[in-house]
Amino acid sequence: MPPSRTGVADYSAALVRALQDRIDVVVNPAGACDAELYHIGNNPLHAPMYERALERPGVVVLHDAVLNHFYLGRCDERAFAEEFVYNYGEWHREQAVALWRGRAASAQDERYFRHPMLRRIAEDAPVVVVHNPGAAAMVRGHAPAARIEEIPHLFEQPGAPDPYDVGRVRDPLGPGAYLFGVFGHLRESKRLASILRVFERVRKERERAWLLVAGEIISDDLKRALEPMLRQPGVLRKGYLPEHEFWLHAAAVDACINLRYPAAGETSGIAIRLMGIGKPVLVTAGEETSRFPAGACLPIDAGLSEEEMLAACMLWLIGRPEAGRVIGAEAARHIRKNHAQERVAERYLEVLCSEMKAR
Repeated sequence: MPPSRTGVADYSAALVRALQDRIDVVVNPAGACDAELYHIGNNPLHAPMYERALERPGVVVLHDAVLNHFYLGRCDERAFAEEFVYNYGEWHREQAVALWRGRAASAQDERYFRHPMLRRIAEDAPVVVVHNPGAAAMVRGHAPAARIEEIPHLFEQPGAPDPYDVGRVRDPLGPGAYLFGVFGHLRESKRLASILRVFERVRKERERAWLLVAGEIISDDLKRALEPMLRQPGVLRKGYLPEHEFWLHAAAVDACINLRYPAAGETSGIAIRLMGIGKPVLVTAGEETSRFPAGACLPIDAGLSEEEMLAACMLWLIGRPEAGRVIGAEAARHIRKNHAQERVAERYLEVLCSEMKAR
C-alpha cells in the first residue's frame, strides 16, 4: 500500500476506497477472513504477499503476468533453476541456468518475457484476476484449469488541478508548445531510449515540441546511458511525482507516450489515468492494449517500425492538435464507461462472493 512508490500500491488503495462502501475491508489482516485478495507484481516488494498467497490461497490479482524477474530478484541460481523446471520441465534446466547467469540483460531480453513462470501461483489460487487478454493467455498457458477472471484496470476520477498551477508548468514553454509526457517507473521496457531518439528528430522539424520525462530510472546502467539524451533541447526532466504533482503534470501535457516492449502482460495504470482525463495516449500495439477501441488511442507497432511510427504519430499530433483532442475525448468515454472505479469494484465483489460460496 502507499507510501510504496508502485502502481500496484496506488491501484490497491483506490480499490480499497471503492470496496469499503460495499463490504468490510481489512488491509493485511493478522487472522483469517471470509475472502482473501492478493495483489501480485514482479517487484521484490511483493515477496511477502506472494508467500502468503501460497500459504493461504485466495483471489490473486496479477498486475504483471511475467514473474520471471520477481524470481530473479529473490532466488539464488539453484532455486531459480528449480522454479523454472517446475514450470517448464527438467529438460529446460540448462536453459534456466543460462538465464540466471545472463540475468544482467533480463530487463530487455525477450527470452525472460517468454517464460512468465506463473504455474505455482496460478495453480494454487482458486481465482486469478487479470486486466487484459494478453495476461489471461499467459496464465492459461501455465495453468489450463485455472479460473481466470478479466477485470478492467480501474480508473479513479481525480480532482481537477488549479488552472493557474497548470499554467505554471506550460507557460515557460512558450505559445503554441506541444508537450508530450512519459510517466512512471522508467525501465528498459518503457522504450525511453527509442522515445528520446525519435524526439530529437521531431524537435528538429517542430521546435515547439517538448517532452516531459517524469519518474525514477530503475537501473543505474540505463541512467548512465540516457543521461546525455535527457540533456537534449526540449526535454524536461522530473523525478518521482507525488500524487498531486502527477495529476498536475498529467493535466499539463498534450499527449502521453506509454510504450512497453517486451510486454509483461500488464495494463498500464499510467495509460488508464491519462486516457481517463482525455489525453491521447500512444501505446504499444498488442494483446495488452487490444481492449482499447479504435480511435481511443494511437497504437505503435513494436519492432523495426517502432521509431518510424512513433515519429509519424508525434508529428501528426503536433500538426493536428484538434485530432488529438478528439482521440482524447473518445479515450475518456471508453475509460469512464468500462474502467470506472465503481464498476470495477462491483466485479471484484462478484468474484469475492463467488469464492466465499465455493468454500
